Amino acid sequence: MMEQDQNKQNELQNDFMIEKIKERPINKRKLIRRTVITAVMAVVFGTVACLTFLLMEPVISNKLHPEEEPDPIVFPEDQEEMAPEEMLSENLVPESSTGTENPVDPTQDILSQLVLDRNNYKQMYTDMSRYVKELNHCMVTVTGVSSNVDWFNNVEESRIKSYGVVIANNGKELLVLADYAPLRKAESLSLSFVYLENTVSGNFSIPAVLKGQDKATGLAVVAIDLENIPEQMMNEETGIKIAPLGISGVRTIIGTPVVALGSPMGIGGSIGYGMVSAVSVQGQQSDAYYKFLQTDIYGSQNAGGILFNLQGQVLGVITSQKTGTDMKNMVTAIGISEIKKSIEKMSNETPMAYLGINGTDVTEEANRDLGVPYGAFVREVDMGSPSMRAGIQRGDVLVGFGEVVIKDYSDYITALMDATVGSTVQLKVMRAAMGEYKEMDMEVTLGER
Repeated sequence: MMEQDQNKQNELQNDFMIEKIKERPINKRKLIRRTVITAVMAVVFGTVACLTFLLMEPVISNKLHPEEEPDPIVFPEDQEEMAPEEMLSENLVPESSTGTENPVDPTQDILSQLVLDRNNYKQMYTDMSRYVKELNHCMVTVTGVSSNVDWFNNVEESRIKSYGVVIANNGKELLVLADYAPLRKAESLSLSFVYLENTVSGNFSIPAVLKGQDKATGLAVVAIDLENIPEQMMNEETGIKIAPLGISGVRTIIGTPVVALGSPMGIGGSIGYGMVSAVSVQGQQSDAYYKFLQTDIYGSQNAGGILFNLQGQVLGVITSQKTGTDMKNMVTAIGISEIKKSIEKMSNETPMAYLGINGTDVTEEANRDLGVPYGAFVREVDMGSPSMRAGIQRGDVLVGFGEVVIKDYSDYITALMDATVGSTVQLKVMRAAMGEYKEMDMEVTLGER
């Protein structure tokens, strides 16, 4: 009996041991929800981490390796130069001038003793050729690349060239002044140096960026990073040179000998010798005042490049804009004196202030016969411009710009160039009313050109 009880107990124990334990059922919805939440949190965390890195990386980099700011570019103001014959006249006192009615001109006396022949002529052109080679170290070719897609979806690249001159080094970049009108549709820019273009080993280009442009003149300043320029090209004796800006606004500019480099004949690398034969003021444009230097150099109607004097200074930038005369093939340049402030602004990437006045000078006859006060006479006011919103009208005469007294239109342009975008300026305007001019005070906030 006891044996039977023991067998039953063993059978019950065995049945218990082989009993299968059921697994807990899986909640698929809950599992999917947790998976989605985990994935979303991972994406959010990654996004926040990336944004934090992108925002903090420049700050940390600047703290560890502070980037030097480029040196500001400032060009010296023009000063009236004395012509060589004037210096001769002052330094040489003619002996026959004392007690005589017709003193002898020392300049003419010296020149009359010179005898020129064809050897002198040959030597002169040999010397000019040598001078051009020196100037070419300042000259650059600016190439603009743009791409178009034809009817068959083929990408075609077009390259357009303009010519410029090295004007400054700000410690980080080399700055070049050039005519930007041919390049305005370019998608990318590159520079090559003229003095290297005839050599096999040095004919290469360097990527460039646009620093600023002046749509009134069509000029621009482009830059290349100094780190991209080979060290041997920065050699002071044999490498790139910076051309100083000359003075084109002097009263003796007409008759000044000049050299045209770039493409004055419509062909790259061409040159022209001549002199400044005429000066005229620019056409109808708002907030712009510059002069055309017309030369007696017969060139292309699509001429481009730089106009130099014989001291290695830039006198102007050759342009295809014309003076309105019937001498269409005479090489014409925008005078450098009136646009120096604009070049400074472009070089420093400083926006130019905008008021929107198209004006001119008040002539002596208008002042004497009509009583028009001296100042900047308003010919037109741009629609929607700050000047129109301030209440300036056609026929007004601007005589005060802040603390600056305005005597002519060039004074107005100078004052505007010295002003900053967004600043509020007090203007003094003379307006004709009942047969006389009355003073009006206006307040205007300057826009950006």
